[in-house]
Amino acid sequence: MELKIVEIKIPDGANLVLGQSHFIKTAEDIYEVMAGAVPGAKFAVAFSEASGDCLVRTEGNDASLIQAARDNSLALACGHTFVLLMKGAFPINMLNAIKTVPEVCSIFCATANPLQAVVAETGLGRGIMGVIDGFPPKGAESASDVEERRNLLRRFGYKL
Repeated sequence: MELKIVEIKIPDGANLVLGQSHFIKTAEDIYEVMAGAVPGAKFAVAFSEASGDCLVRTEGNDASLIQAARDNSLALACGHTFVLLMKGAFPINMLNAIKTVPEVCSIFCATANPLQAVVAETGLGRGIMGVIDGFPPKGAESASDVEERRNLLRRFGYKL
């Protein structure tokens, strides 16, 4: 087994959900979740088959995001995984809906941070072992940081 680090490229202004799923209808089902969740959002999903033709299948409503999702899936080269990119929407608003898609097995991450996937390669193929999402902590929050965090959540409309 060989471990590799794959850089995931997230377009400016986009968020990403990286997950594992198990069936060819993943791309269409995630498309339907996204289309129904946030009208006007731009998005794309790429799903990597692990049997049959072993193709990267894509759906979406934005050509540049479709290309970026496809490129990331091809770089990962891990069967039964999906890359979902979105603009004008945030993962927090649709993660639960994505998790209810029957084909979705797990979510590795949802982020807009710099992202690396730790991929294992064997004679059979490749699989995502985990992700490195963003940067390490620089310390613990102070009282003023707590206040700033709480105010930020209220400005975003997530808290009263």
